[in-house]
Amino acid sequence: MKRRDFFKSFSSIALLGALPSALKAKNQKAEYNWKMVTTWPKNFPGLGTGAQYLADSINKLSGGRIKVTVYGAGELVPAFEIFDAVSNGVAELGHGSAYYWKGKNDTFQFFSTVPFGMTANEMNSWLYKGGGMELWEQAYSDFNLLPMAAGNTGVQMGGWFNKEINSLSDLKGLKMRIPGLGGEVLKRAGGTPVNLPGGELFTALKTGTIDATEWVSPYNDLAFGLHKAAKFYYYPGWHEPGTTLECFVNKDKYLELPEDLRSILLGASKMANLDMLCEMISRNNEALQILQDKHKVDIRPYPDEVLNELYEISKNVVKELSSSSDFAKEVYNSYSSFQEKTRNWNNISLKSYLNIKK
Repeated sequence: MKRRDFFKSFSSIALLGALPSALKAKNQKAEYNWKMVTTWPKNFPGLGTGAQYLADSINKLSGGRIKVTVYGAGELVPAFEIFDAVSNGVAELGHGSAYYWKGKNDTFQFFSTVPFGMTANEMNSWLYKGGGMELWEQAYSDFNLLPMAAGNTGVQMGGWFNKEINSLSDLKGLKMRIPGLGGEVLKRAGGTPVNLPGGELFTALKTGTIDATEWVSPYNDLAFGLHKAAKFYYYPGWHEPGTTLECFVNKDKYLELPEDLRSILLGASKMANLDMLCEMISRNNEALQILQDKHKVDIRPYPDEVLNELYEISKNVVKELSSSSDFAKEVYNSYSSFQEKTRNWNNISLKSYLNIKK
């Protein structure tokens, strides 16, 4: 069954509960015992719990026919080795974000996030209704993987710093943990991007291995205690305006499943995609208030001058990436044209509404 056929078959995710597999006895022995490896610490708020939510959903919707055991970063394989682990069949499922695998193909980054790019709702619309998912599947096909959107952080924060950022020159010489295309933008602004898994950020920042770091947003950053290692907390997350989290499955293992279980796997990922975004939106403000009121964190906006200059650098970085191959150009054209269409509508609808004084 093709992905688009499955999603057209149901008017809502709730109807998944009516699938025959979900009606089987709870105590039925699992037909498939699968492993999910992740880039996140086990049960880390939002990201790790999002992976567990997906695993639990697969277990329940399949009536226990697929049992998924989740392994946090480093438990079975290191955080940044899960792509190869699933590709090679060491595990059946992986949970991460596509920009971590840019070393395989730079184009993967479009399926995670683009600096000054699409928001969460725009990304989901592009993937599900704008041809993005088909391109993503094509991108991963050479690696025996089938990707699925399985979460979104929403707009992130700009990062933690131990010095003020008043101009672009303040980024020069700065060693900052920042992945993906945002890291390339920082590099061209004179900084040094570093790619570290989340579990290493606090120690690296505290010991001076890095000078600054972005992670996600208040909900996740508070959980890591990053406020204990840096003084200034900048916004907005220009580099990650709507980061898609992924679950990818070994294609050989996927094709071994009967069609109803394939459908459950795809449907559960869509449930997890929505659930994570809702959790982020519901948790971030409370965490922000704790950081501000209890921990007295200095929360600041990036100066307009800095954002404007980063925007110009970003345009060049993304444009150069689009010319790296015919496939990159195809993905870029799809992404950018969809973004332009949705922005026109959002300016009339969402932006004008949010600008109303309340």
